[in-house]
Amino acid sequence: MGSIKVRNPLLSKKLKRTETRLLIIDDNQIRFNQIRDLLTSSEHLVHATLLDDLQNFEKQLHHTWDLVIFGRAYDLKYEQALSLIRLSKQPNLPMILLKPDDYQADQYAGYIRKGIYDILNLDYPDRFYIGLLRALSLSRLLLTQQHLMEELETAQTQAQSLVQESNKAIALIQEGIHVQANSEYLTLFGLNNEDQIVGLPLLDLLQPKNLNDFKLRFKKISQGQFDLGRFEINSLNHQISVPNPLKVEFLPSTNEEDAVQITIDIESSPSVQPTSTTADAPKSNTYQLINRTITQQPSDINALVVFSLASCPDNIFKEEWDTLKNYSTNIKDFLKEQTHAPLFQTSFGIYVGLFQAESKAKLESKLIGLSSLTKPQLLSIDHTSYPLNLRIGYTLLDTEIRDEKHFEQFIATAYKTALPENQPTPALELETPLNIPSIELQQPEIKAVPSSPEATLLRALQQSLDRGEIHLKYQQLYDKQDTNLYTYEVTSGFIYENAWKDLAGLRELADDPELSIKLDRWILVESCKQLHNFITQYPEAKLIVNLNKAVLLHDRSFPEFISKLITIVRSKLKHPLVLQFSEEDISQNISDAQKYIAQLRQFGAEVSLRDFGNSIYSESMLRQLDVNCLTLHQNLTKMLQTEKSTQELQEKLSAFQEIKAGEIMLRDLNDMTLFANAWNVDARFIQGDYFQKKLDHLIDVQDQ
Repeated sequence: MGSIKVRNPLLSKKLKRTETRLLIIDDNQIRFNQIRDLLTSSEHLVHATLLDDLQNFEKQLHHTWDLVIFGRAYDLKYEQALSLIRLSKQPNLPMILLKPDDYQADQYAGYIRKGIYDILNLDYPDRFYIGLLRALSLSRLLLTQQHLMEELETAQTQAQSLVQESNKAIALIQEGIHVQANSEYLTLFGLNNEDQIVGLPLLDLLQPKNLNDFKLRFKKISQGQFDLGRFEINSLNHQISVPNPLKVEFLPSTNEEDAVQITIDIESSPSVQPTSTTADAPKSNTYQLINRTITQQPSDINALVVFSLASCPDNIFKEEWDTLKNYSTNIKDFLKEQTHAPLFQTSFGIYVGLFQAESKAKLESKLIGLSSLTKPQLLSIDHTSYPLNLRIGYTLLDTEIRDEKHFEQFIATAYKTALPENQPTPALELETPLNIPSIELQQPEIKAVPSSPEATLLRALQQSLDRGEIHLKYQQLYDKQDTNLYTYEVTSGFIYENAWKDLAGLRELADDPELSIKLDRWILVESCKQLHNFITQYPEAKLIVNLNKAVLLHDRSFPEFISKLITIVRSKLKHPLVLQFSEEDISQNISDAQKYIAQLRQFGAEVSLRDFGNSIYSESMLRQLDVNCLTLHQNLTKMLQTEKSTQELQEKLSAFQEIKAGEIMLRDLNDMTLFANAWNVDARFIQGDYFQKKLDHLIDVQDQ
C-alpha cells in the first residue's frame, strides 16, 4: 500500500500570496531581523516596522496591520499596547507576546484573558513560525470578513438602485399618441391591457393641471431639447395610483426616430421621499442591513429599538440648512455613543437600534437602562445648544425580516411599545426619602435672597428634582489589573437655561443644605436602581457616587439609609457602593468628617476623596481619614503631558501610598497621550473620554 501524505492547509501557500504586515514592538534589532528572516526564508512577502516607543506606536495604529508582536519597549507596556489597539480602527488586531524573561507557564491563561493572542518563544523557530501562521490566518479571516461585508453592502445598494430604476412606468409616444406601454404604466393609469392605451393621446392620460406649460415644454422636447425632459406634473386624472406630483422624464426613443419615451417614477412621491434614487436606497435597504448584521453577529435574543423625536425645537427650522442637517447627524452620534449598538436611520429623526443579548433577562436589563435617554437632553451645534427629546419603544425580533412591509410592521409595533421598567421590590420603592423627617441640621439653615440669581437657580434645581429630570452620568473605569472591570463613577447635573450644570461642588447648594441632602439621596436611589438592573448583565458591577458635604455632615440617618441601599441592590459584592466627597469640603470639616466617615464604613460603604492631592493639606488629611480610594485632582492629570512631570507625579503617588495604601484613580484622560502615559504611574484605575465618555446609563464599553 502506498503512503498517504497529510498536509496541514495552514502551511499552504495561501498566506504567502499577500504581503504580511507586521508591527513589531521591541528594543532589539536582532530579534526583529530573526522574525523577518524566518518569514522571508519560507517565501513570505514581508513588510515589517520596528519601534519601541509610545509616540510612534500611536502613529502606526492609523495604518492597517496583520499582526502586532510585542517584545520589550522603553516607555510602552504590553497592557498599554492592548488598550490602544482596542480603541483603534482595528480593535480585533491580534497581538503576540514574545516570551518574557520572568514568564511562568501558569500565567498563560492570565495573559490570554487580558487580550494577548498567544505567547511565543523565538528560541524554538519552528514552533514560533507555526504560532505566527495561526495568528496570521485569524487576522486574514477577520480582514476578509470585513471586506466581504463592505462589498456586500455595495452590491446590495447597486442591486437596490437597479430595482428602483426598473420599477418605473414606461411608454412610447409618437406625435403625442401612445404606441406602446409596459405593465407598470398600464397599472398606473388603471388600465388592463395595452390595447386600451394604443392610439390614446398622452394629454388624455396625464391631464396636467398646468396645460399650457406642459404643451410648451412637450413641444420643445419633441424638437430634441431633452434637457427639459425631467420635471414634475400635477395631474387631474383621478385614476392615477400614486399621489401628485408625478415625476416624469422624457427621453429619445432608441427604436423610433420620431418617437419619445416617457418614464414615470412609481416608487414614491417626492412629497414623501427625496427624488434621488441614491437617497432612497438606505431606507429600502434598512431591513436587509439588519438581517445581515444579525448574520454577522448571531444571537437568539434580538430586539429592535426605535428612537424617534418626541418633539423638535421650533428654532431649529429657522436656522440654516447646515444646522438642521447637523442636528440630525448629532442625534445619531448621541445614540451611537450612548448605546454602542448598530444603528440604522429610517427617516429624519428616526433611528432603529439592534440590541442583542445571551438571554431575555439580560436583554430586558439593557432595554430598561435605555429609559434614562428619554429625559430632556442637549445637542451642541456650532457652540449653540438645542434641546433633544426622545421617544423610545421596542419590539422583540423573533424572525428574519422578510421585506419592507414586514419591517414596517416591526417598526409600528416598536413605536407604540414602551420600554420595560425595573420590577419594583418593596426595598426599591425609595422615593419617600425626598420627604425626610429625620434630617438634623447642626447649623442654622441659610436661605438665599429671594431675588438673587442663586435663589433662581436653586428653584430651578428643585423643580428638576421634583420632575425627576436630574441627569445621572456614568463613566467606566479602566482597571490596570483587569479584575474590577465594571466600576463606574456617577456624576450628576441638570439643564438650566439651555446649558448643563454640574451638581458636584455646585456652590449655590451650600446655601440650602436640606435641598442638597434631598438631591444626594435621590441620586443614590436612582443610581442604585440602575445598578440593581445592571448586575443582571454584570454581577460584579459597582458604583462610585459623587456627593456633596451636607449629606455627610448634617444627615444623621444617612448611614442607616446607605445600609438599606446596599442591602436592596442585592449585589454579590461586599461593597458595591463607594461614596465620594470633595477633598476641599472635607478639609474644612475634618474632625466631623472623620467621625461620620467612620460611621459610613461601619454600615458597609466605602469612601473616596475626589479632587485629591493638589493642596498642602492632602497628606495630612490622608493620615487622619479612613478612606479607601483617592481620585486625583485635574492638575495632577495634566502632569502626564510630559515625561519629567510624569515622573514628578509618580513621586507624589509614592508618597501617598507610603502614608496609606489605597486605590488611586486618574480621571479626565481625554486623549490618547494622557491615557497611555497613565500606565507609567502607580494609579490602578484610569478614566476619561478616550476610554469611555460619560453616559446616561450603565453600559460596558467592551460590549460591542
